[in-house]
Amino acid sequence: MFEPITPGDRGPAVEDVQQRLLVLGFELGPTGVDGVFLGATHAAVRRFQAERRLAEDGVIGDETWSALVDATFTLGDRLLYLRYPHFHGADVQRLQGALNVLGFACGATDGIFGAFTERAVREFQANVGLPADGIAGTDTVRMLERFRHVWQGKDPSSPSALVAAPVRAAEALRHTSIALVWSDAPGRAVAERLENLVHATEVGATVTVSAGPEVPSGDIALTLAGEVVVGSGGVPVVSVHADAPLHGRFLAAFGAERGRRVAVVVVPSRVAETEHEAQACAVRILDGVCAALSGEAGSVVP
Repeated sequence: MFEPITPGDRGPAVEDVQQRLLVLGFELGPTGVDGVFLGATHAAVRRFQAERRLAEDGVIGDETWSALVDATFTLGDRLLYLRYPHFHGADVQRLQGALNVLGFACGATDGIFGAFTERAVREFQANVGLPADGIAGTDTVRMLERFRHVWQGKDPSSPSALVAAPVRAAEALRHTSIALVWSDAPGRAVAERLENLVHATEVGATVTVSAGPEVPSGDIALTLAGEVVVGSGGVPVVSVHADAPLHGRFLAAFGAERGRRVAVVVVPSRVAETEHEAQACAVRILDGVCAALSGEAGSVVP
């Protein structure tokens, strides 16, 4: 719970608020960033609240602080990817605007990193020769900046009427229960992100995560582990170590099963080390599963 900042307060928290207000172009008077929440700072907060249609009480509570943070994110400040709840903020809006102008349709530039924005990021990545993982990290932002002369200053909403490309097999996910079991740290890191990614793609999907060794019931049951496969016992094994798309491997693994589809998924041990690695691994697995559900290899971005 955010501790409210009220008129008369002093200190580093007030300085942080003042810095953000200056970035957004609000006038703080001759004293500027002085760590004192009075006068011009209080008036600037009320103007900010009015612009964002928040309660104009001049107090920095949860909603006002969240809005300030969102408004002052710049593209590249953080890793952006599909998750639930969705990332939102000025950095996402700038990303969407650049992609729209470049012809990779996100739809409305609403500042929310949803499924269509992820699809547009992946199409851009594939177009410029980057791994199409839908994660707007350092390399993707750097490549977007190389095209700044094309998109900067252009109307980001004009291409929003373009038909946004279809995303993953959301309809199939809605009618398929997925059980994820992990047996070590890398497996857990990917399983938890995979669960979140499924819900970000289709909120109504049924997905559970639990520790092994038992495999719970589900239309699809995946056991995720690190370098060593524990007790596969004849269950099809899908390795995520190679960079190639996984749709063929999941199609083969699930094709060997009748009815319930079960597989052991071997993930690289490094996925437990970084946010990007774990998310990219979860993206590849979900793409493979969705391709297998839809029965066609072309259902996702390569």
